[in-house]
Amino acid sequence: MTDTTFEAIAMIIYFVAMILIGLWAYMRTNDIDDYMLAGRDLNPFVAALSAGASDMSGWLLMGLPGALYASGMAESWIAIGLTIGAWVNWRAVAPRLRTYTEVAGNAITIPSFLDNRLHDPRHLMRRVAGVVILVFFTFYVSSGMVAGGTFFESSFGMDYRLGMTIVAAITILYTLVGGFLAVSYTDLVQGIMMVVALIAVPVVGVIRLGGPGEVVTAVGAVDPNYWALVGSSVSVMGVISAVAWGLGYFGQPHIIVRFMAIRTPGEATQARRIGIGWMLFAVCGAAATAIVGVAVYKQDPAALTNPEAVFITLGQLLFHPLVAGFMLAAILAAIMSTISSQLLVTSSALIEDLYRTIRTGELSSNHLVLASRTAVLGVSLVAAAMAWSRNDTILGLVAFAWAGFGASFGPTVLLSLYWRRLTATGAVAGMLIGMVTVLVWGNIEGGPGGIFDLYEIIPGFLLNLLVTWTVSSASSPAEEVTEEFNAAMAALRK
Repeated sequence: MTDTTFEAIAMIIYFVAMILIGLWAYMRTNDIDDYMLAGRDLNPFVAALSAGASDMSGWLLMGLPGALYASGMAESWIAIGLTIGAWVNWRAVAPRLRTYTEVAGNAITIPSFLDNRLHDPRHLMRRVAGVVILVFFTFYVSSGMVAGGTFFESSFGMDYRLGMTIVAAITILYTLVGGFLAVSYTDLVQGIMMVVALIAVPVVGVIRLGGPGEVVTAVGAVDPNYWALVGSSVSVMGVISAVAWGLGYFGQPHIIVRFMAIRTPGEATQARRIGIGWMLFAVCGAAATAIVGVAVYKQDPAALTNPEAVFITLGQLLFHPLVAGFMLAAILAAIMSTISSQLLVTSSALIEDLYRTIRTGELSSNHLVLASRTAVLGVSLVAAAMAWSRNDTILGLVAFAWAGFGASFGPTVLLSLYWRRLTATGAVAGMLIGMVTVLVWGNIEGGPGGIFDLYEIIPGFLLNLLVTWTVSSASSPAEEVTEEFNAAMAALRK
């Protein structure tokens, strides 16, 4: 059999496993709480790896190794910022959010939590937040489908649209039938695949090259400045902007919703240790992959024309084609885990945060589950239609979508968990100013001292905090808001 045949077999095994997990989850999904939040019954290991896998996407296996391969360790500041941000997110947000969402009307989405937390009779926060999620995550899902189609095109020479359709169909199938439980357990498998691949490639590469000393010597011979974290190509503004990526975690709905699904608030500590351990292994493996790639390919620039393919080419060089096929499947796993997580959050925003606020009368659980599955299919079709022509504007929007969510939702989530005087008017005003700041700042360059080169999440985040605090301080929250805040804090202490 040819190498391509072995790689295709690995892909088929991976796809079948994802579908089987979806069918298994379908048998265990009985109501809307199960479909949207797995009945708040995820164990810490699943919650931690699901959060990590849905976060990292293909950037972890292609973007990060490619940047480190091309430009050296100075490109690692984003990974450092993200790791710190993820740790703080698990430490400061996870246990409080798990506790408070249950106290605040058993909320199963971030917008519904904020609505219940603030007792907003107009449901303005819930609707605005739902629209923001619906719009931007539809683009996010579309960009993931573009990545999937491009992956099949570059790896197997397959038609882009056929590859995109395969990725979309498999992801939609297990998300639609199995809901949050299927997404979480497929994320678990995908997270394990990702970290095993990122450890195996550099370990085998170092052994083949003769040991760590030989690798360090080879890298030093190619570029003596490779190991420097700062250099002429990295400014102070650049370092600050890169580290500031960590601020985005507090406002990413597809990540923090995992905190709401953990079995108990106390298990957030165990989940944090597992999740950060996974992340450290993953980012260190990505860095080590880049280092081995430099030692193997950099002496002959023509050997690797696309730096982002360093993980793929090393996997094909070092392993049997069947194993290399699972390495390729790990990249696809990173892409699909993010698509499925964002797809489910988008459908939940459409049903829980928009449909339920305008539909009058009591809605049965079966009706809501069916509506949610219909929403998954509808959002998927819209995203696929947007990705059909591989429009670069979709991918361009994703570049600052992380900042948009981080600056609009992040401060609001933090203040809702730590400040009892937060009001609905202040939260809505802050969220809108955070989003607008990101949209405007991200489209301006230069300025005095290069100020507009600063990553837009920083001014957006700070202005959100300032506006929310100012507006909320002008009035007092309702008495039931304060009583509920005290009840949540008491439950957390227990």
